Amino acid sequence: MTTAPGAASDLSAIPDAELLRLDHQVCFSLHAASRAFGGFYRQALKDLGLTYSQYLVMLVLWEHGAQPVKVIGERLRLDSGTLSPLLKRLEAAGLVRRERSREDERSVLIELTGEGADLRDRALTVPRGVLAATGLSVEEVLGLQGVLRRLTVTLGEAATGEVAEPLEG
Repeated sequence: MTTAPGAASDLSAIPDAELLRLDHQVCFSLHAASRAFGGFYRQALKDLGLTYSQYLVMLVLWEHGAQPVKVIGERLRLDSGTLSPLLKRLEAAGLVRRERSREDERSVLIELTGEGADLRDRALTVPRGVLAATGLSVEEVLGLQGVLRRLTVTLGEAATGEVAEPLEG
């Protein structure tokens, strides 16, 4: 296990019973923070008519324009079984449209409708609201994002035994 500078580098110095405490589990801290974010986003996105997962899809499309389903799944780290129902709901809401690629019939391209593109302007207040709600400075949030990206890559490599591509960010 690699430790941060200044952190205790010898895990053997920590009693096993201490390592099993819930409040010492990094995974639980991340889980609790994720649930808190979920609650905040439920309120913040209510006026947009989006769930958090739908918001993430819209962020990809607002940033990169029309994208194949496969690319959206890769960016969001979602499998097609999770992503397909999300895209169907966004399509039913009139925010995106799905179209088979002319170059590759197996590929489905997702693009914003006019209504989906217009929703971006209403969503502009969400990131500032999130930042304010965290109580963290911009520098702290950027530092946290960097740590979480490294953690994601490192844990992905540990789980698969493969070197992962760093997340964009």
